[in-house]
Amino acid sequence: MSLLTRKLSVFSVFTACAALLAAVLPGTANADQAKQDAVLDEIIVVASKIEIPRRQLGAAVSTIDAEEIELRGYFSIADVLRTQPGIAVSSNGGIGTTTSVRVRGEEAFRTQVFIDGIKASDPSAPQVSPNFDNLLTTSDMQRIEVLRGPQGFIYGADAGGVVSITTRRGDGPLTGRFAAEGGEFGTRRLEGALSGGNDSADFFLSVTDLDTDGFNTRPSDVTLGDDDGYDNTVLHGKFGWQATDNLRLQLVARSSDGETEFDGCGFPTTSDCLDASEETALRLSAELVAGAFSHELSVSRLETDRENLANGTFAFGSEGELQRIEYTGSFVLNDATTFVFGVDHQEEETDASGSDLDRDQTGIYAEYQGSFGDSWFVSAGARYDDNDDFGSFTSIRLSAAYLADIGDAGVLRYRASVGTGFRAPSLFEVAYNAGPFAFPPAAGTTLEEEQTEGYDIGVDWIAETGARIGIGWFDQEVDNAILFDLVGFSGYLQDTGTSSSHGIELDWDVPIDDNWSLIGNATWNDTETPEGEQRIRRPEFFGNIGVLYRGFDERLRVLGNVRSAQDSVDEIFGVGRVDLDNYAVFDLSVSYDVRDYLTAYARVVNAFDEDYQEVVDFDNGGSAAYAGIRLTF
Repeated sequence: MSLLTRKLSVFSVFTACAALLAAVLPGTANADQAKQDAVLDEIIVVASKIEIPRRQLGAAVSTIDAEEIELRGYFSIADVLRTQPGIAVSSNGGIGTTTSVRVRGEEAFRTQVFIDGIKASDPSAPQVSPNFDNLLTTSDMQRIEVLRGPQGFIYGADAGGVVSITTRRGDGPLTGRFAAEGGEFGTRRLEGALSGGNDSADFFLSVTDLDTDGFNTRPSDVTLGDDDGYDNTVLHGKFGWQATDNLRLQLVARSSDGETEFDGCGFPTTSDCLDASEETALRLSAELVAGAFSHELSVSRLETDRENLANGTFAFGSEGELQRIEYTGSFVLNDATTFVFGVDHQEEETDASGSDLDRDQTGIYAEYQGSFGDSWFVSAGARYDDNDDFGSFTSIRLSAAYLADIGDAGVLRYRASVGTGFRAPSLFEVAYNAGPFAFPPAAGTTLEEEQTEGYDIGVDWIAETGARIGIGWFDQEVDNAILFDLVGFSGYLQDTGTSSSHGIELDWDVPIDDNWSLIGNATWNDTETPEGEQRIRRPEFFGNIGVLYRGFDERLRVLGNVRSAQDSVDEIFGVGRVDLDNYAVFDLSVSYDVRDYLTAYARVVNAFDEDYQEVVDFDNGGSAAYAGIRLTF
């Protein structure tokens, strides 16, 4: 199939979606205004660390609530995120294997992940990045918010953006939850939770254990041909104390202990490989509201310990620590003006390349948020970072939103934002180039910080029925990108030019009637290296088309979703670039509340057994069915 034909086929899907959505427009007039307001007034926190109604946001943000997380049923956060606009994922096979989540075409290490305010970046990883391999969906998760693009200046975020995960908080009488699930590849998932709370104190405790025998993820593994299994246990606790009417203290503790079997490690290469990863995190915070001021002070600590074994023998390992102290404040001057300000200090330690290394970085930021009447909303903010090794850097974000009332047809929300960011070379990257395994040209390279900038513009249509359709354009660049030398394996090199990514994001959530809804998104993403080539493992077209049904007083929920990716390339050492096959995968999820306290659910992943690879020589397992029950008492 020619490139032109493939593009036309994708645009035909876009056209079909647009026609289907347009068909519901005549039915939007004279509907319930409250549904429209519910969409516009949805509270978003990830953009500025304080609560902001969606109507005021100029940045691109998508959200996923607990109901959708449970209904889709995916084991990993990465699979949940790939249902959102602008997010593509590549995986080395099954659950627990190497997984990259790319927001708007950027590497996973350019996106930050926070769980209840804990920065979930592995300091022992080569690029201090989120460990998406072991980041599971768990029963404690309440909401996920995604800020796309280099707009996360408050966090010191890079080009990818910010993923913020909020877990449940105990409330009401003592309540227990239990879930058991089983399915293909000898997969078993058990979950349990206990929670409760009153006006003075609350708690939420949970445990999740996932175990699967897996499948042979690598077709080239003809020596053993064994299944590559995975096991992970996640413990989570959130404890809150309302010390006074205005002061809340909270402790969050979380641990993850995972083991992944994989192929292709060691010297000589073997298929008997094991990656063991332990991660523990703690965060203590205090929130104070004092009149027009609000304050949050927190301290957190994340520790990681990784070991790799080849043929049952220790091959290499790493340890890391990430300690942070953060303060965020806000001041509401009046109904039209709010100021956000804060400071954070981060201490990072790792034993990269066999040496104990450490680094500090301090950031300070401030943002102005203003409204002009009920239609215009603007924000302007800046952040100053001081890094031990690479000096200082200033990043900014400017945004604006405008609401236009179009009568019975609903509201148009215009939005625009521009932002910058930077990433200092990691301790591992610097240490590797200075260590015994590097040689020219990497050994003679002095790495500099990466710098990013980008903007996006868009418009959302929100009908009185609550239907929403959004479309946006994004454009971003990365200068001085750091990459490993895959030709000579000399170490880490630095691009002398600019890597770019731009494209169009389309997303929709359209209720047809009280039972049926159309949901989904589509993204066209054009990426280029400084040499003008497409960046690897980044599909040019990808998206989701879903149909959601709620019936029997919403006791029954059915979601069918088609996920597609087209025009992606990979690179093979000694061969060069190769095209990856286009694919479309259909997933079906069903959930039914048998009783108020008992829910039965089932799903089929890749129902039509599509054969595809997101990384050359790594399969994705084919069709798989799972079923389980969820009990509340």
